[in-house]
Amino acid sequence: MIKFDDTDHDILKYLQEDAKLTTKELAGRLNLSPTPVYERVKRLENEGVIKKYVALVDREKVGKQLMVLCNIRLKEHAQAAGARFVQEIVKLTEVVECLNISGDYDFLIKVVVEDMREYQNFIMHKLASLENIGSTQSIFVMGEIKNENIYLPKL
Repeated sequence: MIKFDDTDHDILKYLQEDAKLTTKELAGRLNLSPTPVYERVKRLENEGVIKKYVALVDREKVGKQLMVLCNIRLKEHAQAAGARFVQEIVKLTEVVECLNISGDYDFLIKVVVEDMREYQNFIMHKLASLENIGSTQSIFVMGEIKNENIYLPKL
């Protein structure tokens, strides 16, 4: 784990709120000069703390009205079989998150699609074509209450 001080924490907080902040704007919020802020951001990037910068898209405004959490149980749990599943699931554009979980199921995927018809097509023609699927359980999201980035408490 990488050690952070309060300034590193604040940099991450501000960049999670607005990744388009310039070094000058970030320095102004931190009451520092731009050079040390630039160096800190570069260090956080080089150490892999900041993995990438993205634009968060409102899924409903781009026609993706339906979000489904789908539990997946594999038939076979051998390492090679699990690896093949992972290689294939990450290729499916409808899958926006994939988590390896414990409990009754092996994976939880978050699927975002236009409507029920598109989800049915996804299940029948894409997910069902993966060779190691034992069973699935779909949970339809009725409303999104909170969708945030990682919470970074100050030490």
